[in-house]
Amino acid sequence: MTPKSAESRLVEEAPPKPRRIQEVAAELGLDADTILPYGHYIAKIPFQVLQDLADKPDGRLVLVTAMTPTPQGEGKTTTTIGLGDALRRAGHRTAICLREPSLGPYFGIKGGGTGAGRSQVIPAEDINLHFTGDMYSVTKANNLLAAMVDNHIHHGNSLEIDPRRIVLRRVMDLNDRALREIFVGLGGVKNGVPRKDGFNITPASEVMAILCLAKDYADLGKRLGNMVVGFTYKGDPVRATQLEAVGAMQVLLRDAIHPNLVQTIEGTPAFIHGGPFANIAQGTNTAIATRMALKLADYVVTEAGFATDLGAEKFFHIKCRIAGLRPSAVVIVATAKAVAWHGGFTAKGGFGNLLKHIENIRQFGLEPVVAINRFDDDSPADLRRIVRFCARQGVEAVVAEHYRKGGEGAAELAAAVERAVRANRRRKFRFLYALEASLADKIETLARRLYGASGVEYDRSAETDMELLERHGFDKLPICVAKTAASLSDDPKLRGRPKGFRITVNELRVSAGAGFVVVICGNIMTMPGLPKVPAAARIKVLPDGRAVGLA
Repeated sequence: MTPKSAESRLVEEAPPKPRRIQEVAAELGLDADTILPYGHYIAKIPFQVLQDLADKPDGRLVLVTAMTPTPQGEGKTTTTIGLGDALRRAGHRTAICLREPSLGPYFGIKGGGTGAGRSQVIPAEDINLHFTGDMYSVTKANNLLAAMVDNHIHHGNSLEIDPRRIVLRRVMDLNDRALREIFVGLGGVKNGVPRKDGFNITPASEVMAILCLAKDYADLGKRLGNMVVGFTYKGDPVRATQLEAVGAMQVLLRDAIHPNLVQTIEGTPAFIHGGPFANIAQGTNTAIATRMALKLADYVVTEAGFATDLGAEKFFHIKCRIAGLRPSAVVIVATAKAVAWHGGFTAKGGFGNLLKHIENIRQFGLEPVVAINRFDDDSPADLRRIVRFCARQGVEAVVAEHYRKGGEGAAELAAAVERAVRANRRRKFRFLYALEASLADKIETLARRLYGASGVEYDRSAETDMELLERHGFDKLPICVAKTAASLSDDPKLRGRPKGFRITVNELRVSAGAGFVVVICGNIMTMPGLPKVPAAARIKVLPDGRAVGLA
């Protein structure tokens, strides 16, 4: 966040006029006849472009992650955009890859997902609201499948689906805690079979995860068909393909599979496609968009939600594995505020937290760069202390001022990233667990090596879940841990670098279509609620049609 006076100064300095999307696409070598414009400043790029470029070598992939964030966040998206602008200013053909914002946080407490200050993607209002309709397509595809499940049961239930063991939930892209646990089918025989149900927020749906990992239409259909919607009375999984729902779901996602192209304030091409949450799902944009960007640009800067223990770990173990990606560099975003929030400039506090995230990236075989996202009220002495601390760990740390200065303010960071790319060429990227390992071993590996836990405990229901998943062969999938983002542990109250704690697993869920097992730890809500005074309360439309309060 920046003081209001500074925000006013930023507004007074008019940004450059946006380029037409055809010009942005041309910078990446895309012909105007190839793209599918959505107005003057947004376009979809057919995924077939990626197939046409299959033999072209990839550019360099740079992942932006962070130390454990404060409630306000540390500016990971803003840093991603500023770094992309800086690399482009340095003469590199550059593309940025981000997730699509969700209306839940936008109307709730967090706000939009398009960056801030001089490091934003535009048109921000369109991106934050309806954009190209991808979020709605995911919502409709998911809810169509849910409707077909209940319809099948109503008309005789030949698959013998146990209504008590349906795992597919309906979704919507808004925060609404009242829909977490509901009953459906009430009102008599004509309204279906009564059962307990509930809603997730759309970014937490398996359909979203599938869209973000699918390679093409065929792979999308295969993954949708593999979705487990529930279990029979005998305990066997029931898949979407058995309900003959896949074709209709593919139709609803037919346009959503194509990546969206926009630009930054400075005109850097930006792919914004897919939006899974990171504390629940894999927390990164679509594999298609990232792989396409790598064929079209020399440098691709992307981000993964939250810190290394969540976003980066899932980026490596899930996305890189499935999409065949290899990162060339990793940036850890840190702030003086986060260091102070986690206990200050001590080994057990904020410095300890930052060091753990540095160690986490090194475990994957990569040498990170630390980007210190500067806030206007930061003490220069505190920023120097962070730089010196990182230097003692053998890590280059750079103070970045992209919020106020755009790409110019991230020039030193871009140079540090280029150095890291050269250094990482000699290093071997590696995973922390093998797919053949048991679910328990995978969970134990992440808990001990990435979180710093002393071990793992399981609720009885989680043990039952694990036995069921192992019996049906789902134990060879990668895992996707859902836990708090506010701590390295599963307890949001444990700040800094906690030690001696144990991770508690409450539940395991299979996302067979996406290709991973979700491990629920702690009090994780897949349908968030609104705060006492939500951001939606500040929004209104003026008589001339202009909206205020959206930022």
